[in-house]
Amino acid sequence: MGTDISGFIEYRAPGEGQEPVWFGAHDLSPLNDDVRNYDAFGCLFGVRNYASFRPLAAGRGFPSDASGELSARFAQLSEWYGEDSFHGTTWITWAEVNAVDWDEPAEKPDSRLHQYRQTPSGLRMTGKASWSAEFAEAVGLERGDVREWPEGAEWLIGDTLYRSVTLRRRDAVTETG
Repeated sequence: MGTDISGFIEYRAPGEGQEPVWFGAHDLSPLNDDVRNYDAFGCLFGVRNYASFRPLAAGRGFPSDASGELSARFAQLSEWYGEDSFHGTTWITWAEVNAVDWDEPAEKPDSRLHQYRQTPSGLRMTGKASWSAEFAEAVGLERGDVREWPEGAEWLIGDTLYRSVTLRRRDAVTETG
């Protein structure tokens, strides 16, 4: 079972009383309909943080000064799913995103081993997983036994190369999504 990811972009501008208020700009939910980028949301918000990043903006809660549009959307999602079913309601400013060191590595290697296959043009990543029966059998792990592996550790099992990798922020939050 996956975690649905919802988001919203807002901007602040002077309101009628010239006091700045937030206005809704774009619902990000359609961008996540087919892809659940847990690495990006772990890096930014600490949600499903398998890659072990220091989250930039975890657990801040729902912004008290959010736009009416966002507040209505949050209320709708709360009604559908129940407020207790949310993981990591939070927010981040553009200034914070703009100040990020995108070359900063995660705090430790990804909890999922990255899997590669040899192709005529070199290694091709085929996935990453916290558990692989083939890998566990080859290295003597019991079912469900999960370990941390040192950065760069590799195992060639059959035609699959398993590698322990530490991601950088730019690996998780890519320019193309």
